[in-house]
Amino acid sequence: MLCDQTGRFVEWLQLHIKMSEVENTFRKFATYGDTAASGNSMTGKNFSKMCKECGVMDGKAVTSTDVDIVFNKVKAKGARTITFTEFQQAMKELCVKRFKNKSPEEALQAVYGLMEGKEPGHVGTTKATKVGGVERLTDTSKYTGTHRERFDESGKGKGLAGREDLTDNSGYVGAYKGAGTYDKTH
Repeated sequence: MLCDQTGRFVEWLQLHIKMSEVENTFRKFATYGDTAASGNSMTGKNFSKMCKECGVMDGKAVTSTDVDIVFNKVKAKGARTITFTEFQQAMKELCVKRFKNKSPEEALQAVYGLMEGKEPGHVGTTKATKVGGVERLTDTSKYTGTHRERFDESGKGKGLAGREDLTDNSGYVGAYKGAGTYDKTH
């Protein structure tokens, strides 16, 4: 009997640890893309993203349509988000579709196993590129004319000195080569 109780305790402990991992994943996806989100509720877009990235949505047994239908089924009427409790209900409905050959409990554990430790990915985000014309146009060593004067040899901008003609108040005519030699000769 003690062995039976210990076995159930170990199962309970494993389930509890797995649930905290799943809840952590839920919070990460709930806050994805929304800086004001608290992590307590998840939008349909983020729910769909989580199902896709964690492997719950496989495109055959569970499609994006199935995910959207289950999301709308478990959320409160008029609400736009689901809580973690509603999320658990949604997972119970999706796991049976995803793992048809397993019992509901085994299927739920398998779905939670897919979600453990996952974070939202940044797939398809736009990156700045420097190819072809962009590289050539931003290389300051190839600048000519007045634009060349705006940058020093290292390519760093000179700031105001490179954009404006600074006045020379020395009293000499511009481009005079003997500037500053008057006192030396007299």
